[in-house]
Amino acid sequence: MSKQEVILCEELENSLTLAIDKCPHDKLFILTDEHTHRLCLPQLDGILALREAEEIIIGAEDVHKNLETLASVWQALSERGATRHSLLINLGGGMVTDLGGFAASTFKRGITYINIPTTLLAMVDASVGGKTGINFNGLKNEIGVFSPAACVLLETEFLRSLDAHNFFSGYAEMLKHGLISTPKHLAELLAFDTEKINYALLKSMVGRSVQVKEKIVEEDPLEHGIRKALNLGHTVGHAFESLALAESRPVLHGYAVAWGIVCELYLSYIKTGFPKEKMRQTVQFIKENYGGFSFNCKQYDRLYELMKHDKKNTAGTINFTLLKEVGDICLNQTADKEMIFEMFDFYRECMGV
Repeated sequence: MSKQEVILCEELENSLTLAIDKCPHDKLFILTDEHTHRLCLPQLDGILALREAEEIIIGAEDVHKNLETLASVWQALSERGATRHSLLINLGGGMVTDLGGFAASTFKRGITYINIPTTLLAMVDASVGGKTGINFNGLKNEIGVFSPAACVLLETEFLRSLDAHNFFSGYAEMLKHGLISTPKHLAELLAFDTEKINYALLKSMVGRSVQVKEKIVEEDPLEHGIRKALNLGHTVGHAFESLALAESRPVLHGYAVAWGIVCELYLSYIKTGFPKEKMRQTVQFIKENYGGFSFNCKQYDRLYELMKHDKKNTAGTINFTLLKEVGDICLNQTADKEMIFEMFDFYRECMGV
């Protein structure tokens, strides 16, 4: 898998113009959703490199990350004369970069694409690392391919228009990167003033967070080994997300991951000896900023079944990424059903749900 270029922009117009120049193309398309069409596309007005770009607009939010929307993008590309030499720019959050990347990777067996993530979640996670895909059959990211963007442009000025819920959704992935990297990085994240955001400091923290992910992806692009570290919080988090979607009370991805981190730090404490005080500090931060996901003991079996669909599993055994210590990662850890139910008990008790 080719290495993608990730650029922390000082000036978006110059960075985007250079990125487009590096991708020879016959036609240029830009994919947005209803939100980024209104809030973000105007910030690209006047960029000469985009003067002939044709816009494709899709519905916003994760409910549109499906086969029907994917087909509509393929159809738009086909009807507007896209060839295998065309270029697609994905301007949006993780839903746009995931779906747009998959559309580009499969249209005429693959066209080049550039990601311009506009949410914190997309900047530090979804747009970087080459994973693309859609939700299918009620399961998160069930269909997709590894196919990196030619370039990812991180323009943190977009974050000024982000609401608090979407800010914290992305911040959960940054917390995860802190937990799998260094105590210093984690401490910085737990101490950051999320009420009065220092955007200059946030920009440098985004850069550090992306470096954590890039280093791991470069070492293991296809998730055969250490890349599974990036799944901390996701085995349980995806189950929470799928249950919430099935019950028509969808939650943002990062919130589900944060709640999943609570569960998986508990497993880490029980199984691999993660320090209790560090677990307590992180859980307290999540409780204060994310609230809790409510479910009862009658739903444990449903969550357990959803976890069995996780892509990291082998032969029906649920695999977790756990920690011995901050940055000390234990891959392919298992837990029996009784311990998983005990984990749910801990979550409900400590989160007050």
